[in-house]
Amino acid sequence: MGLALKFINRTKGGVHPPGSKGYTEEKPIREIEASSTIFMPMRQHIGTQCVPSVKKGDQVYAGTVIGDSDAYVSVPIHSSVSGKVIQVAPHVHPALGDVLSVLIENDSRYEIDPSLQPPGKWENMDADEIRQKIRDAGIVGMGGAVFPTHVKLNPPREFPIDTVILNGVECEPYLTSDYRLMLEQPEVLLEGLRIIMRAVGAAKGVIAIEDNKPEAIKKIQQVASGSGIRVSSIKTRYPQGAEKILIKSLLQRKVPEGGLPMQVGVVVDNVGTAHAVANYFSTGMPLIKRVVTVTGSPISDPSNLMVPLGTTFADAIEACGGFKEEPAKVVMGGPMMGLTQYTLEVPVIKSTSGILALSTGEAKYSVPTEPVCIRCARCVDACPMGLNPSYLAAYAYHEKWEELERLRIADCMECGCCTYACPTKNPIVQLVKMGKAETARRKERSDRTVAELDAIKKEGGNGTGE
Repeated sequence: MGLALKFINRTKGGVHPPGSKGYTEEKPIREIEASSTIFMPMRQHIGTQCVPSVKKGDQVYAGTVIGDSDAYVSVPIHSSVSGKVIQVAPHVHPALGDVLSVLIENDSRYEIDPSLQPPGKWENMDADEIRQKIRDAGIVGMGGAVFPTHVKLNPPREFPIDTVILNGVECEPYLTSDYRLMLEQPEVLLEGLRIIMRAVGAAKGVIAIEDNKPEAIKKIQQVASGSGIRVSSIKTRYPQGAEKILIKSLLQRKVPEGGLPMQVGVVVDNVGTAHAVANYFSTGMPLIKRVVTVTGSPISDPSNLMVPLGTTFADAIEACGGFKEEPAKVVMGGPMMGLTQYTLEVPVIKSTSGILALSTGEAKYSVPTEPVCIRCARCVDACPMGLNPSYLAAYAYHEKWEELERLRIADCMECGCCTYACPTKNPIVQLVKMGKAETARRKERSDRTVAELDAIKKEGGNGTGE
């Protein structure tokens, strides 16, 4: 069966921010050294935080497990260097404040842990074995969500998977790490996709790429020819790479409100995830480094770097020649969904797809002291999830938590289209994030209260404390 190339129309909503990919799209990926001291946070994925499995003074190697958890929704964390553990203590995290971390003095020898071996041919493994190997490798979603991959690849039996979508859309401005992987290592990505398809029992594989990346489309098409895997070109529009939107565009299937892709028979994985999976099965090396786009006008030599995890932002930027002008803002990720940093001593972690430096002119943004909505509905038109962002922001600002739940705030993916489209520059997505966090906390407290009352009733109480 030959490869079919199909152009897909976009779904409703979205915006067209400047791509700004010219800084790095022609820059091949290059390896850099890790920092002299690496900082490995014990929380680098959605789910349960890892517990350190090493202590001060321990010798570790590249690939040594330094943290793990017994929880299902969790993956181990491995050292990216060889050297001595110098401290286990809280250290600043690029997204979560201070997080318990393992600090390792890099001996610059990068000796590989002697226990590491290639896991064997995946073609000879069943789905459970593949998933266990992927967990052992510490692999998570590399597109930013960092959901443990072995969990995603283990849907309940009532949700059989027929299609795996490999997400190479990379619609976030400035970022080009996925683009370079598609150009430079397409065979590895295809191998990763086949392993993922086997793990979920899917017969169909689709690789989605935005049509502003013709060279990547051509390269992937050449490699996939005759494999039965389809390459689909998606019309360029942010946020086409969001998995629910991608599924609707490619397959005309709508994920239920509050639901997951598996409910419509689909698994979506990022090309970086497929690369990590294939690399592990061929070398036995767990996830200890990732491609990071270091970019922006203040950077002397914007680049795509293969960065050992735990390396500081400061050292990654220095590997690109440092700053040629003082930046006004440094962001982890891209400008739409990224997180502004207050220090460059934060480490590159599994979710670090980019390090973006913005000049004073680029970062200039005046936030109103109080939200001002002129009822233009541009945010409504821009919202790809069909929500009313202006109402969500207003209810969050006024702490109307029940109304937020009624308006489906949980369906917001925090893409930032609403804030981008707003003519009065209301901090809509920031208010929505606050509202989502508070409604989630309230639901957690409510669920806990119900569980406690049920326990009391089972023990013969009446739930009133009497």
